Amino acid sequence: MRNKYIENFEKAQVAEKTLPDFRAGDTVRLAVSIKEGEKSRVQSYEGVCIARRGQGTGETITIRKIGANGIGIERIFPIYSDSINEIKVIRRGRVRRAKLFYLRDLAGKKARIKELRRK
Repeated sequence: MRNKYIENFEKAQVAEKTLPDFRAGDTVRLAVSIKEGEKSRVQSYEGVCIARRGQGTGETITIRKIGANGIGIERIFPIYSDSINEIKVIRRGRVRRAKLFYLRDLAGKKARIKELRRK
């Protein structure tokens, strides 16, 4: 049982932000604001969404991208964080699972995800 005041606060937080419809397997680009000292800048982070978990304001996504020298980099982002300015879906992936942790063991062409064909 959750506190009704906390629930109302979370509903207001969720209603403020509009999110595109995406799920695991989709390639997304996040515009993340980074604060360095007194300066602030927006940096994009693009990768495959391998997991989406939680609910309400505690919902998080795990994004995996391939960095320099073919090294995989994963970051976990809270969806309703103030540091995320924008979420944009680049590609829709055709996958049969909700969590794509098996991509960690794959490399190269085996790690590709087919694109979802809309009719």
